[in-house]
Amino acid sequence: MKDTLILGIESSCDETSCSLVQNGCVELATVISSQIDIHKDYGGVVPEIASRQHVKNITMVLDECLTKANKTMDDVDAIAVTYGPGLIGSLLIGLEAAKTLAFIYHKPLIPVHHIKGHIYANNLVKRLTFPLIALVVSGGHTELIYMKEDYSFQKLGGTLDDAVGECYDKVARVLDIPYPGGPLLDQMAHQGKPTYNLPIPLNDDSFQFSFSGLKSAVINLVHNELQRGNEINKEDLACSFQKVVVEVITKKTMKAIEDYDVKNLIVAGGVAANKGLRESLTKTCEEKGIDLTIPPIKYCTDNATMIASAGYYAYLHGKVADLSLNAKSSVPIEED
Repeated sequence: MKDTLILGIESSCDETSCSLVQNGCVELATVISSQIDIHKDYGGVVPEIASRQHVKNITMVLDECLTKANKTMDDVDAIAVTYGPGLIGSLLIGLEAAKTLAFIYHKPLIPVHHIKGHIYANNLVKRLTFPLIALVVSGGHTELIYMKEDYSFQKLGGTLDDAVGECYDKVARVLDIPYPGGPLLDQMAHQGKPTYNLPIPLNDDSFQFSFSGLKSAVINLVHNELQRGNEINKEDLACSFQKVVVEVITKKTMKAIEDYDVKNLIVAGGVAANKGLRESLTKTCEEKGIDLTIPPIKYCTDNATMIASAGYYAYLHGKVADLSLNAKSSVPIEED
């Protein structure tokens, strides 16, 4: 059987990335141009600046990727691109690049949902085994997805307000931790003790999440302590906060595993890099005999490798778009 080479393009936020992946699982080359140092001065991603940087970087990233893999566009079978969700201006840059390449080189254009890409990052570690539960945790998403088979997605539940990664960044800001705050907050949590009493958000039997109340509780606690002239132990507060987050995510994920009678769990998204969450899920899965897959750190954050991997399976399922494909800032994972 002939190998299938997919070119992936990802530009949903502040990373410009291109990748070449063979048969959905073999990474030939990936190039990522990150904008973290640019947005650090603003305490978060500025959409207009992100878009302008994508315009500057996309051609160089593409050329470098092809050179790195020693391939040309003639070797590519199809082009997979993130069309949503994400920052609309950022998405449009990657999408227009992909559509241009598809038009010039007469290649199929494969639309890929950003979260489906994160899920298929696990396929680069080992072949997905079905049925499975996918826990998606990132700056914009906190979702539980049931997959019966390849490219079949059923959303069981998600956040009703703040995503877990967004909550981490906002709590980090309150504690004067520089951007990006999530990873640093995770490090501090391992240096402290859970001495602060914080509420467990949406502690019920549903598959829904809510982190807004927990974020507000941390903000109010810090404000009240400072008003009383008390010093905040940042490491202990980080530990207390992370303990609550990890406990509620682990509990609801295990309930999904039990209710849907599956033995396979994958974790996807930027917060999959969180050490506390990894430790909790690894321990619980070992106790319950669940096969857990978490991608390496380089595949947790936004990258085109995951888009190319997901694009391969979308291609096999006939998910091909025409040149009218447009970017969407918000799109359900069940779409298409």
